[in-house]
Amino acid sequence: MDVLFLSVSIGAGHIKAAEALKEALLQKYPNSRCLIVDTLKYVNPIIDKLVVGSYLRTVKATPVIYGKLYEMSRTGYNFNDLSKTFNRLLFRKIKTLIAQFQPSVIVCTHPFPLQTVSTLKKKNMVSVPLVAVLTDFVVHSLWLHDHVDAYIVAHEYMKVQMIKRGIPEETVFPVGIPISVRFLQKKDRKTVLDELGLDDKPTILVMGGSLGFGQIKHIFLSLLKNSNDLQLIVLTGKNRKLKEQLEKYSFDAVKKVKILGYTNDVPELMDAADFIITKPGGMTVAESLAKELPIFIMSPIPGQEEGNANFLVNHGAACRIYDGDPTDDIIYLITHNPLRLKHMREMARYIAKPRSSQEAIEIIEGLCRQQ
Repeated sequence: MDVLFLSVSIGAGHIKAAEALKEALLQKYPNSRCLIVDTLKYVNPIIDKLVVGSYLRTVKATPVIYGKLYEMSRTGYNFNDLSKTFNRLLFRKIKTLIAQFQPSVIVCTHPFPLQTVSTLKKKNMVSVPLVAVLTDFVVHSLWLHDHVDAYIVAHEYMKVQMIKRGIPEETVFPVGIPISVRFLQKKDRKTVLDELGLDDKPTILVMGGSLGFGQIKHIFLSLLKNSNDLQLIVLTGKNRKLKEQLEKYSFDAVKKVKILGYTNDVPELMDAADFIITKPGGMTVAESLAKELPIFIMSPIPGQEEGNANFLVNHGAACRIYDGDPTDDIIYLITHNPLRLKHMREMARYIAKPRSSQEAIEIIEGLCRQQ
């Protein structure tokens, strides 16, 4: 099976979903050809920098504006001109790429290339199956196109939403957001803590996504003053400035603290943690649920992350920490309520889909067999 993965690196989740599927495919079919393409970067690196840079600046400086634009587009507001612009940018080079690679199936983990391939199929320029992989727990209209043979979505309730919006029921598969097989493995907690130079005591993992966004600094300082006997693992992603700031604050700290930048060791760090405080990016949520971690949500980006946060809270798997909330009090309230903490773990286990990548590959296999 030869699979062409088309994505866009706006945030880490879209590319990571493609990587997780590639990993699962090669485990089952080691001789498969797989190619992951960051499509905007592939088509035009300058445009990629402009688009990704504009997104990051808007999310960081004016998140409310981003949230309003997202909500308008999610509910069907006409953004056709913008969509058509991206479609024109990608069309010719993606068409050439497909002709050169000759895939058995095309898998899109971002809506921009999905629309392009959908258009190519409409014009009978591409005939192989097209699969869309949604990387959040909410449905967005930019994902909804004709000529998509399968939608891989995070949860059953998304299937209901998509059917209401005219997507054929038989094309929607709620098997979960694809995650790495490493999240199916379990490493001994004490071994991980020893490797980090930490004690075998209650441990909080704090994450702000690959870019270190959110109220990490505020929450970190609050937790340092917490009267409970606990220790912290903090991931600052690619935010070097934040990492340096937290290292200075932790220099004289009484509590044991481990501060890390961007790391590939998240599965093992989750094994060491009792619960996680994080922004609710779709990939991080899926990974945390697979590890059955109670989730404390901080600083969701208005838009898709707000939707992810609502999904988690409404299902009882998470607690929300609003900006300015007394983090100490919320942590104390939950951790000193064994029934609430037990329920959060049980709900995480209930809604988790740890074998999402393997099940998605089975769906892709079925499409290829039908060709």
